[in-house]
Amino acid sequence: MAKFLNTSAINYFLEELIKGASERLILISPFLKINDRIKELLEDKNRLKIDVRLVYGKNELQPEEINWLRELSFIRTSFCKNLHAKCYLNEEGCIITSLNLYEFSQINNNEMGVFFSRSEDVEVYRETYEEAQRIIRISDEVRMSLEKVSKDLPIKALKKVKIKEKELDVSPEESIPGEKLTSYKFAKKLGISTQELLGKLVECGYLEEKEDKHFITESGKTAGGEFRMGKFGPYFLWPESLSLAGIS
Repeated sequence: MAKFLNTSAINYFLEELIKGASERLILISPFLKINDRIKELLEDKNRLKIDVRLVYGKNELQPEEINWLRELSFIRTSFCKNLHAKCYLNEEGCIITSLNLYEFSQINNNEMGVFFSRSEDVEVYRETYEEAQRIIRISDEVRMSLEKVSKDLPIKALKKVKIKEKELDVSPEESIPGEKLTSYKFAKKLGISTQELLGKLVECGYLEEKEDKHFITESGKTAGGEFRMGKFGPYFLWPESLSLAGIS
């Protein structure tokens, strides 16, 4: 039977949900700014090699938090446009709530939610899980790639931190001058996924992949490709007329 949760109960059940995950964990939240307690729990899931999917709609991460996520290989992060749902589930239970996975909300806001289990609310759990999977499918997976930075660095110094030339694909609405497109928009124009496009760019020699990260090549730069840093992180730009001829 479903349980009503107030703010403190949501935080308690959320921690228990994360701790109890032994196979999978899905965290869906428009806003993302993770407190230290949740970070500790997620780090433990990563050590246990639990499959964790983290889906968000607006990025509030600071550089040190991006680096924290980058080091957790079993936590996959995805960006979902127009996301408003807040849903947290493991293989045995689920919380649907007004609470974002956002430190300020967990401390300051008045929130409500419900918890239900897979064993007692079979149909509700199944429908929620299927919808969570749909949201994951329409999201673009993000691979964090900022260099390691110190949280003690002043804001001005952060601007000088070296950034690897790696596509994050999290800025689909980025305003781009001229006729160049982000990988997200270029893929959308071609009717393929961003990951498919990145594969084709590697085949063409415009990108190279090292240790599961993409880097722009000299050929890519000559063809008009560019590496940029936006408010959501680094990304690539490509001329709208870029040819991928001969690549199936």
